[in-house]
Amino acid sequence: MPPITAVRTTAVPMRSVALILVSMFCFALVDALAKSVALAYPANEVTFFRMLFGLVPAVAMCLHGKPIVERIRHMDVRGQTLRALTLLGASGLFFAGLPYMPLGEAVAIVYSETLLVIVLAPLLLKETLKLRDALAAAAGFAGVLLVVRPDGSHSNWLGPVLLIASAFFGALSIIQIKRIRATDDSRTTVLYFTAVGTIVTGASLCFAWRTPSLQALAVMALLGGFGTAGQLLMTMAFRQADAGALAPYNYTSIVWAALFGYVVWGETIGGMALLGIALIVGSSIAVAMRGKQQEGPLV
Repeated sequence: MPPITAVRTTAVPMRSVALILVSMFCFALVDALAKSVALAYPANEVTFFRMLFGLVPAVAMCLHGKPIVERIRHMDVRGQTLRALTLLGASGLFFAGLPYMPLGEAVAIVYSETLLVIVLAPLLLKETLKLRDALAAAAGFAGVLLVVRPDGSHSNWLGPVLLIASAFFGALSIIQIKRIRATDDSRTTVLYFTAVGTIVTGASLCFAWRTPSLQALAVMALLGGFGTAGQLLMTMAFRQADAGALAPYNYTSIVWAALFGYVVWGETIGGMALLGIALIVGSSIAVAMRGKQQEGPLV
């Protein structure tokens, strides 16, 4: 997703709410589609095709306005490269962890990246850790433990470890967004991330590859299309409303993910996991609603 700089408003425009809801639906579709192919194909291959098929809409987004070459010339290349690599790591680890957990629980764990930012920001951005933020993070991490419920078996801990690592890299990408020049164009950021992701994951195919069927290729093409559409819609939403005001709507993707998991794979979420998800979502919203101007996380 592109870096999003929130604009303070006194009320949340209904158009922004509609855009963020459709955006979250797109991301939930991406998660469900990714799980359907991640069960049969290596995570690096799934990530590669998600990036490759996302290049076309990403380029199309940049054709309006200034030429692409001029956009890139004035871009913070070093900062954008670090951001692209951390977000790419988050995406690849998420796809790798999907086969091991119910979709709704997997998405909820990754959303703990907002809480990890609270822990990492004092170390990497020299920000002050406030008590209320620390308490919110502690509650959220307790929620992660309730969702994970480790019992020591290999099959039980592998998925959560991959997903928590995904959240960690996602948090690093959010922190990197704070370091990127505010003048960098969001559409150029999407294109640069998609291009870097295609190159890096393409190079990894020599280590893990399985020739995809036409049906799998079609699914992975939809991954790229819906992923880029979700990024664009989220960008449009946050241009018109404050990130904190829209934060509660971000978590509707967990509801959609749980619904897709139930309908497609018959997955159910137990009471303890639901409590854990509620803690993750509640603490993340509490942090987002602090009244500060901030950027939104990108998946």
